[in-house]
Amino acid sequence: MAFLARTYHLLGCEIPETLITTWAIMIGLVIASRIAVRVMLSRPPEDPPSGRRIVPELVYEAMQWLVDGTMGKEHRGFIPYIGTLALFLVVANLTGLIGVAPPTADLNTTLALATITFVNIQYYSIRRKGIASYLKGFFEPVAFLAPLNVISEVALPFSMAFRLFGNMLGGAIIMGLLYSVLPIIVPVVPHMYFDIFAGIIQTFIFVMLTMTFIARAMD
Repeated sequence: MAFLARTYHLLGCEIPETLITTWAIMIGLVIASRIAVRVMLSRPPEDPPSGRRIVPELVYEAMQWLVDGTMGKEHRGFIPYIGTLALFLVVANLTGLIGVAPPTADLNTTLALATITFVNIQYYSIRRKGIASYLKGFFEPVAFLAPLNVISEVALPFSMAFRLFGNMLGGAIIMGLLYSVLPIIVPVVPHMYFDIFAGIIQTFIFVMLTMTFIARAMD
């Protein structure tokens, strides 16, 4: 796997490989979600889940369990967002297994995801507290700390983005170097860590931080 994303040319425009992979993942998830919803709705409520129906229901229950445990049952409305974020990150982080650069090894992707989370945090904080209380919070516990509080808030999406980006890019670089000096079969074991284990762990961390910050903003 090349540790640097390839660039393709189309109609005179340069299109990075990570962008193509991102769109492919989004299209795949949209199709899969439509199929999953249709399958879930086809089961009568009194029948236990079985066969192909059990997978989407297990995924939904896992997301519900995460939201309930981190944000509380009163915030189950976030299940669609958290579920979409988790599924996208898992698939994106695992694309290194098929020899393409993970979208999350591109800072543009991680900044976009972190920005969405940041906007959610600010929106729900203002919605819950009101604009006056929201602004007042920057001057607590003492007024002269307001600049530091603003910087801390603005730095949040960059911190989340660079954490995910750095871990995924580092793994991609290491795998690229291994493939350049070792036979193809040798880097299989490192793939288990850098693409599977690290990919799932980074997904969990990003999703947990998202839920924690949004829940805290709504307290």
